[in-house]
Amino acid sequence: MYDFLLSADLMVPDPDATSEMLVRRLGVLAHPNWRQAFPTHAYVAHFLRVHRSLAVAPTRIETQGHAEISLPPADPFFPPYLNSLVAFQGPDRPIKTHATVLVTGQLDELMSRLVRRRVPFRIAPRDEIMAFDRVWVGTTPEDPRYNPAFDGGLCIEILSSAPLQMPPETFSESPPQPRDLPAGGLVRVTGRGYLVRDLDNTLRVLSSNLGWEPVGPVELARDEGYRVARMGFAVPHSATVDLIEPVRWNSPTGYYLHTWGPGPYYIRIGVNGLEEKAADLTERGTRFTRLPEGSVIGPRLQVDPGDLGGALVEFVDHPSMGT
Repeated sequence: MYDFLLSADLMVPDPDATSEMLVRRLGVLAHPNWRQAFPTHAYVAHFLRVHRSLAVAPTRIETQGHAEISLPPADPFFPPYLNSLVAFQGPDRPIKTHATVLVTGQLDELMSRLVRRRVPFRIAPRDEIMAFDRVWVGTTPEDPRYNPAFDGGLCIEILSSAPLQMPPETFSESPPQPRDLPAGGLVRVTGRGYLVRDLDNTLRVLSSNLGWEPVGPVELARDEGYRVARMGFAVPHSATVDLIEPVRWNSPTGYYLHTWGPGPYYIRIGVNGLEEKAADLTERGTRFTRLPEGSVIGPRLQVDPGDLGGALVEFVDHPSMGT
């Protein structure tokens, strides 16, 4: 039912500054045309790319934040909704999301499902700038505050694939591969981690309300101290949404959950060679830690969140993506 994850996002106070930092520290790509800031929409967003081709890398990295506007807003409900997300996730949480944006080619079928199951949702008003439907789960026009009971706390937004005008190659049976990629070059976002307190309950809610199922069985990362379910998409080279429940309080995920609460965790990016990417990070002055191969993921480089304003970004070798 779902085609791909639109973005691994970061809701931040200054999207412009955060985007510049990610470009400088990580080597992701920015362009003025990939920045959204409209006089009647109370936000600023950058849709940074890992690879220039959206067919190769359909999931982007999005920095998003509230913006004051002087004109009447096209969507007057959006600012109070964003404020409720900050309150839900905690204003001091280092990593916050404005939405887990799911893209579907079956919007009518999905909306009918939400109505049948009496799942609350809100449709943003259309205007000349955004003349397509944007749907938020767990909120209504009469009460724009977010309620996490209906989507497992994932802050889900749903878009139709048609208005995005993705390259046709995005939906080919075999994932398009990058050409002439330099050693250490970025390929695509492979996963967005999301910490939950009760993985089984989250999976039940997503299945019942949204018809969204994991791509395989729940895995136990025994050495790392967590259980994980990967929520996949029809486009196989989309990033997965990795739902993680710590099983030990003193594991890295356990510490994070019990310090900052559930919510978005890592952004994982596939690269053409870890050693070459390590050299690139060193040249950029970006601090990182080498993590050994675990029971459900290969070796990876974890960038120091102190160099990214609190965000957690990891690099994995391209051939190991999706493992």
